[in-house]
Amino acid sequence: MLQRKPDQEEEEEEEEKQEKQEVDGGESAKLRLREELGRRIKEQKVVVDELSNLKKNRKVYRQQPNSNIFFLVDRTETLSQCKNTLDELKKAHQEMENSEKTKIKK
Repeated sequence: MLQRKPDQEEEEEEEEKQEKQEVDGGESAKLRLREELGRRIKEQKVVVDELSNLKKNRKVYRQQPNSNIFFLVDRTETLSQCKNTLDELKKAHQEMENSEKTKIKK
């Protein structure tokens, strides 16, 4: 029978804890990513709905990233861009769910 030194046991236990934390950290990161994606999808749905329900003569402005400057944009073009963004977000969300389902089956 092999006898282990107490230091070896402590090192092995520490390694196991670190591996478990890495796995748990990966799962929580995926959960946060999924929640963020869900939040962005809801937000984009609201934008698409708001743009869809605007009267034809209403003006639409788009804010420049990281500034307080707004520029006049075409309503139909902006609606189209927002719909495309929503489709991309939904696709990414679906791919994430499908990859999780395949991992569970394995």
